[in-house]
Amino acid sequence: MEDLADVNAMYDLTKATNEISQVERLLNEFEAHEGKEEKAIDHYKQVLGDVKNPVNRFLLQMIISDEEKHRAVTHAMASTLKGSLTWSKPEGSLEGGVDSPANTAQLLAVTEEFLELERAGVKEYKLLLKESEGYYHGLFKILVESMIRDSEKHIELLDYLRQRLKAE
Repeated sequence: MEDLADVNAMYDLTKATNEISQVERLLNEFEAHEGKEEKAIDHYKQVLGDVKNPVNRFLLQMIISDEEKHRAVTHAMASTLKGSLTWSKPEGSLEGGVDSPANTAQLLAVTEEFLELERAGVKEYKLLLKESEGYYHGLFKILVESMIRDSEKHIELLDYLRQRLKAE
């Protein structure tokens, strides 16, 4: 019996803890951030309602669209963590079904095509960037640079997808 007491003391097995796990902490942070995103979107939309200038409206609509994507991504990550903690697959989770080998092969082929399209798009945008740099007080430059960053992000996502598909 003394051996058991020594093991408990050595590893603090009998110590009660109120701490939450790293996964639970991360889930809480994602859920809190999702709530903040929702409030930000509502606020942007409220401000947008009073804006008449087409450039200002366009820029705010672009931001709202991005914020809505951010909220969806955050929700998917939170749902996935929640599912891991509860051994379930909540709606919106990134865990789930399996594609058939035929679907996987088809998606892999299309992914390769998309990668080429995105890479070509970046090259084209960079040419457009040089040509449109001085237009509309720098607005075109900002918009084209934004599209370059989006395409670079798409390439990163497609590379990840390709690696996953090859591993299946």
